[in-house]
Amino acid sequence: MNNYTDTQELEKAKTHIVVEIIEYIPNSILTRTIIKKTTGNITVTSMDAGEEWAENISPFDMFIQIIDGSARVVINSKEYKLSLGEGIIIPAHASHCFSANEQFKMISTIFKSGYEI
Repeated sequence: MNNYTDTQELEKAKTHIVVEIIEYIPNSILTRTIIKKTTGNITVTSMDAGEEWAENISPFDMFIQIIDGSARVVINSKEYKLSLGEGIIIPAHASHCFSANEQFKMISTIFKSGYEI
């Protein structure tokens, strides 16, 4: 498996077709930054069929939405299959991982503010 990450923000005040700003690469997971701020970020990720994103825990809530294909998402040992257009909120501090039975692309949004209370 290969992981590639492009952390440069997309050009502002320009239209973008989100599903087209990232491609599939065989045996790889790609991540492209849309917006990155200290208060959170928005990224788009593509995963080739057969790839897995190892278990992870984030201190922040994360919303993901499938924009191409379908994905298997496991949150705190519960499995979800998300299809095109479906989304789910991964709670802060929840164990989660992703796997691709087929190629898929997702957009993810993380908010790092609102945890001060």
